[in-house]
Amino acid sequence: MARRGVMSESFKIELAKELGFYDVVKREGWGGIKARDAGNMVKRAIQIAEERMGGR
Repeated sequence: MARRGVMSESFKIELAKELGFYDVVKREGWGGIKARDAGNMVKRAIQIAEERMGGR
């Protein structure tokens, strides 16, 4: 059973650009990014969600 991603493609691209590894995504796809970059992307997405919800 395939699992859908929680983040939209456009949001992931926005985060990759903000975090500075979009060039890798363009060149190699999402599988080419480092685990650290993926973790930072998730961390930033959580921060944005908390800001939008009036969190921390």
